[in-house]
Amino acid sequence: MDGQYEPVESPDETTVFPYHDLTPPTPADVEAAGEVVSEYLPTTPLVRSEPLSAALEADVYLKREDTLPTGAFKVRGGVNLVATLPEEFRERGLVAASSGNHGQSVAWAGREFDVPVTIGVPEAANDDKVREMRRLGAEVIRHGDDYDDAREYIEELAVERQARYVHSGNEPKLLAGVGTAGLEILDELGEIDYLFSPIGGGSSAAGYCLTVGAETDAKIIGAQSEAAPAMYRAWQEDTLAAHERMETMAEGVATRVPFALTMEVLRDDLADFRLVSEDAIKDGVARVFCEDRIVLEGACATAVAAAFQMREELAGQTVVIPVSGRNIEQSKLERILAESDYPG
Repeated sequence: MDGQYEPVESPDETTVFPYHDLTPPTPADVEAAGEVVSEYLPTTPLVRSEPLSAALEADVYLKREDTLPTGAFKVRGGVNLVATLPEEFRERGLVAASSGNHGQSVAWAGREFDVPVTIGVPEAANDDKVREMRRLGAEVIRHGDDYDDAREYIEELAVERQARYVHSGNEPKLLAGVGTAGLEILDELGEIDYLFSPIGGGSSAAGYCLTVGAETDAKIIGAQSEAAPAMYRAWQEDTLAAHERMETMAEGVATRVPFALTMEVLRDDLADFRLVSEDAIKDGVARVFCEDRIVLEGACATAVAAAFQMREELAGQTVVIPVSGRNIEQSKLERILAESDYPG
């Protein structure tokens, strides 16, 4: 085996390979990513939500990342990374661990650029997301109880195959690609006071910090489930230690291990970080489906829940909430709607 690709343990207890650069991207890197991403992906709509604007007494805009080909924002990062993939990895392929949307991103980009892809997912991963990854041509391996179990397994596989391991957060090109959503918001909306972003690994929030946060006076607010508070704890306590508690229904924010690269950006640039209850997440899913007829994943609904936590501060303000993904299991959505008080 060529020792060039032997991994080492990073301070956040994840694996770092020699080709991983943990230098945070700059706003200029996001601008460069915009040139790449715009060749392959459409600009997503930014639309005013009348129901949310009325409920929060604010001007609330939804950034419709759910309209991207994979139904989620992460494909921006996959495109930017794979477009510039070194030739040595194009035959060996890409491997990644995912709860769903990151895997779909890598799978879509791999198909677009004719690079083989293998994704490791937890045993209980969202079946709809697994089906879509396979439809995009990826090999999908189920392993372990949660995302971090799958990640540890897939890191070992990357060493065995000498493939390119694509971390879901510790990837500057991925973060820069994800940040292009913020550039689109800036092109359309001149004044922004608050932007609420879900945080699982933190790539989406970091991208908005590097764009909307860097170019305006807007406050970037992170949101995570109180049942899976690893990144919140990292931000509050300045630690990268793993957190054992991870019981949320929102798989997109379900991680036990903070990410070093995204946390470096968020620690400096995130204005506030809110924990929200599982009930508030379910309420956000039901509210936006019933009133806006938009399907939200639980992860995305954390941002809606955080906005309602801060409703008194938001009155009269201009607020952006990204619809970061629509890939919720049908059965889960049906249960949430059946339990909700919103008229269907």
